[in-house]
Amino acid sequence: MNDMIPPPLIRTFTRIILMCDQASAADGIRTQIELLESQLLELKKQLSDLGDIAELRNVEPGTQPGQTFAHRASETHTATERPWPLSSTEYLRYGRQMIMPEIGLQGQLNLRKSSVLIIGVGGLGCPAAQYLAGAGIGTVGLVDGDVVELSNLHRQILHTTERVGQLKVDSAIAGLSQLNPNVHFVAYPNHLAPANAIATMKDYDLILDCTDHPASRYLISDAAVLSGKPLISGSALKTEGQLMMLNNPPSIIHQDAGGPCYRCIFPKPPPIESVISCGDGGIVGPVVGVIGVLMALEAIKLIVSGDRYRPASNQNLTPSMLLYSAYSIPPFRQIRLRGKRPKCTGCSTSGTITKDILNSGSIDYKVMCGILSPLEILKQDERIDVQELKSTLDTSNNPHLLLDVRDETQFGICNIAGSVNVPSSAIEAMTGPYDALQNSDPATTRLAAGLEHLPSNASIYTICRLGNDSQLVVRKLKSLGYGNNGERWIGDVRGGYKSWREKVDPEWPEY
Repeated sequence: MNDMIPPPLIRTFTRIILMCDQASAADGIRTQIELLESQLLELKKQLSDLGDIAELRNVEPGTQPGQTFAHRASETHTATERPWPLSSTEYLRYGRQMIMPEIGLQGQLNLRKSSVLIIGVGGLGCPAAQYLAGAGIGTVGLVDGDVVELSNLHRQILHTTERVGQLKVDSAIAGLSQLNPNVHFVAYPNHLAPANAIATMKDYDLILDCTDHPASRYLISDAAVLSGKPLISGSALKTEGQLMMLNNPPSIIHQDAGGPCYRCIFPKPPPIESVISCGDGGIVGPVVGVIGVLMALEAIKLIVSGDRYRPASNQNLTPSMLLYSAYSIPPFRQIRLRGKRPKCTGCSTSGTITKDILNSGSIDYKVMCGILSPLEILKQDERIDVQELKSTLDTSNNPHLLLDVRDETQFGICNIAGSVNVPSSAIEAMTGPYDALQNSDPATTRLAAGLEHLPSNASIYTICRLGNDSQLVVRKLKSLGYGNNGERWIGDVRGGYKSWREKVDPEWPEY
């Protein structure tokens, strides 16, 4: 029996298979057309909801101060130009976010007409500026008086090695302009000061506080309240960060309406010894990046929604603080904050800070926060220079204890031979003169071991990175009785290892 299929039948089967493949391909194309038509209808619906779209096309970024986004979006003007409010390149550039129902065409137009002032172009300000520029903010102002340093680059990712030594605002604008040339950038190459704060903020809709010290945060908050601007405040240190929305909705000066200001949350500045900078405490780059990105996100949400800027009594805007800890599980948590404080000096009906007072410069925010540069809490006879320490170390018949009070990680990076590492945090936690002997903590045990074979009058020299923590340790050791009623000299090394590198050992690692 012949099992072969006749050639005519094979040709017939082949035609059937080809016809089925073509039908399947056609169905796929029809499905894609239906999907694209659905998206086009949705965009047309959003466009029709705008009312007079010609007016929206002609509004320039950064309109008059005091106008809300919702107000500006509803204003009408007559125009006879093409009916598309964005250019063809803008539709391509922002299309992926415009198709999100949370943004849409109206939200994109709100972003284009908005203006945001970023104060501080460092670890927080760099990612915030990048995402705001990428989102299509109309005008971005950048305030910073510092220059780019090599030690900035691991976290301040908008700057580059080639731009080390440039002003941060200039470096940032160079990068941001390449990211989005449609955005108008304004540089303020100075640090914000009481005399210029309100004038700097007046043309912006929203303020981002990306600075790193309480003194600047109090100043920015006061100026934002007096200017009627919402404020997003962020901070990060080591492996943790936090984020707050303040003065939202904006307060009417010295009235009960509006959200809390920074003074409502923190009525008194923290003790100066508890304030740690990134240079002293360290920072993991992505941690500050996370907070900076979240600041940009909150700004976008606020701008897109528009009506959040309208202070209304029926709005339910519960103040809260977002906390982030990179090594915690879960890493995020949110805590509710107190509302506007009835007797807040910055924003309440009994507030005492006015525009005239702020503009006059009569408030010294650095003094208010206890800033002394450098920290000077010891007498001159309680301190020695690095040259004196070098002479002491070179003298074999001068018994002493050199106490390195940096943390163990920094001590492991570099240290002077023969020094004993007892972190300042461990010494500050001691409550009595014998804790070092009775405590099982390895750090304080090292203090006891270092003194064990020294005479009772052997000097104790404390040294740290910059000469600040070492002074606090001297004061603590004396209060615990380690001075033996004046028999033993206890003092710190002025300027710390920074001065040691500058005046004694130029090869000492700078970090």
